[in-house]
Amino acid sequence: MEYINRDLEAEFLAYANEFPIVLLTGMRQCGKSTMIAHLAKNDRPSVTLDDLQERALAQSDPQLFLQLHEPPLIIDEVQYAPQLFPYLKIYADTHPDDCGAFWLTGSQPFPLMKLAGESLAGRVGILHMLPLSQHELYGSGPLLKLDIKISSLKEKLSEQTPATLPQVYGRIFRGWMPAVNNGRSTNVDHFYRSYMQTYIERDVRDLDGSANVLDFSRFMAAVAAQTAQLLNVESLARDVGIPRAKAQEWLGILEKSDIVFLLQPYSNNAMKRAVKTPKLYFNDTGLAAWLGRWSSAETLAVGALAGQIFENYVISEIVKTLTNSGDAAKLWFYRDRDAKEIDAVIERDGALHPIEIKRSANPQRKDIGAFSTLERSTLELGTGLLVCLTEKLGALDESCLTFPAWGL
Repeated sequence: MEYINRDLEAEFLAYANEFPIVLLTGMRQCGKSTMIAHLAKNDRPSVTLDDLQERALAQSDPQLFLQLHEPPLIIDEVQYAPQLFPYLKIYADTHPDDCGAFWLTGSQPFPLMKLAGESLAGRVGILHMLPLSQHELYGSGPLLKLDIKISSLKEKLSEQTPATLPQVYGRIFRGWMPAVNNGRSTNVDHFYRSYMQTYIERDVRDLDGSANVLDFSRFMAAVAAQTAQLLNVESLARDVGIPRAKAQEWLGILEKSDIVFLLQPYSNNAMKRAVKTPKLYFNDTGLAAWLGRWSSAETLAVGALAGQIFENYVISEIVKTLTNSGDAAKLWFYRDRDAKEIDAVIERDGALHPIEIKRSANPQRKDIGAFSTLERSTLELGTGLLVCLTEKLGALDESCLTFPAWGL
């Protein structure tokens, strides 16, 4: 089984040289434990709270747990024992120069980040890991920021592996989990079937002990059908036959455990017709395809979900690049009540860069007709980007470049 280098490695080690405690969060099986074990190089012991005996001790007597497991230490799945956090704080306060003493991982990113931020403020460096990116799987060299300039985009393309439409959908269908990309799991269906069972039995039941397994599975399938669409909680509730409040609660669980994310709409006082409803995306397109019961990349590429999941793939790759490169830019989308829509908007340095996504090799000037709506914003309208299935970097005009999706 081959280790896949992660773009967060250098940032993690930098945090470990600055903070007594480093917390790496991310969805289940996205590669957190593998990365930090690789970085530890067998120089520190590891304990996992998936072990019920260790978990029970950490919950009932966290002080004794930390006496038995002294730093430098890796604690896996720390979300199962939040009782440890006050004692980790005490250690950090009494050993302020012991940088990197504790390396923690957790599979409930948002609750953990909030808890750590409150309990260990100033003592913990928090990093968020997403599933594998195109750069990690098919790129070379250091990760470059998504800077919408000709020179920067040329450099970015030079370090990526070109892909045809069938190859792109192969990537989308297989997904971005390490196990299905490093040779450990050769059957995609078997992997996601097992993943779902583990996720519902451990993470979901931990957040909602009354959740019905079949209903929650049907709910996730309904959510997958809404990928790259404006969120419609009423429709989700109706499809599964559950109350709206329960659908909202379960959607929150999917967000908390990093299965899905909501892209918020861009608006300001000068753009009062903008919608307020977010759009829904999966962090792993492979899971979305499996939930939609697509049997192969070929059927996915010609199916009803083809356009939606292509957009999900592009948006998630943009998110990975922003996150993994430490880019402080904000990502939005735009849609107004006149149905004018821009798939993504990057806000950086006082300018808005609109991005359109088209599952086409021949983009047209009309595809970016909605870009001009951003002129009403109080921010400058920067260079736009049309991400599609073209083979190389190009331009529609001086205001918008065209860029192949495999280059992200």
